[in-house]
Amino acid sequence: MNSKELIIEAGRTESQYWKDLWKYRELFYFLSWRDILVRYKQTVIGIAWALIRPFLTMVVFSVIFGSLAKLPSEGNAPYPILVFAALLPWQFFSSALSECSGSLVTNSNLLAKVYFPRLIVPASSIIVSFVDFLISGMILLGLMAWYNFVPDWRILTLPLFIVIAAAASMGVGLWLAALTVEYRDFRHIVPFLVQFGLYVSPVGFSTNKVVPEQWRLLYSLNPMVGVIDGFRWAILRGETQINLPGFTLSLVIVVLLLWSGIWYFRKMERTFADVI
Repeated sequence: MNSKELIIEAGRTESQYWKDLWKYRELFYFLSWRDILVRYKQTVIGIAWALIRPFLTMVVFSVIFGSLAKLPSEGNAPYPILVFAALLPWQFFSSALSECSGSLVTNSNLLAKVYFPRLIVPASSIIVSFVDFLISGMILLGLMAWYNFVPDWRILTLPLFIVIAAAASMGVGLWLAALTVEYRDFRHIVPFLVQFGLYVSPVGFSTNKVVPEQWRLLYSLNPMVGVIDGFRWAILRGETQINLPGFTLSLVIVVLLLWSGIWYFRKMERTFADVI
């Protein structure tokens, strides 16, 4: 008579965790597609909202900083393009951060019933924000056509800066997602952080033109400074120069945020089902 042995190996779940991420990739696809359908099916104007919001923000910033405050643009680049080149990564970051931070609470029923690597939930929520990002990019194309502004070879580096923006939102989002499970008050803190971050990031103005040179390295402790400056460098052709020390510092901060976010999320992950 054949018999089967059940072997319980200490630490096996931990060692298989990253393999399980690949094993449960279909769940990642399902959650991503579900969130995309919910985002666009349950809104009155659907996809148009992803176009109207950044467009109106760009108009307001262009009027306040460009027309009223008379802040300079980069070289001959039109001010609306300068602003929108920053709004694209910022709205991707802020939207992904908001979606990621509340993703575990939103999917609490799923977490309490079945096992799967919980990292899939916040990671899948970022896909929705990326779809918004792609749709909003249509406005940038329209602005370039309106102003007859053609980018150069630097536009090919744009995917690199998109990856950095996603890493920044994932890193901060993982911290906030885990903290929101433990302390529900963070649901009210996240909108304040997003609004505050908008004003301390160079969205409505140029870092090179407004921030004094002696303060730029300190200013680059905000990881979105490097991302936004990188987007402008890629989109505005030779009209702007990237501050390499500041960009390097922002990149290091992004890497630290992502690494520490994954570390803290994994540390708290085993308690999610009990606490949530």
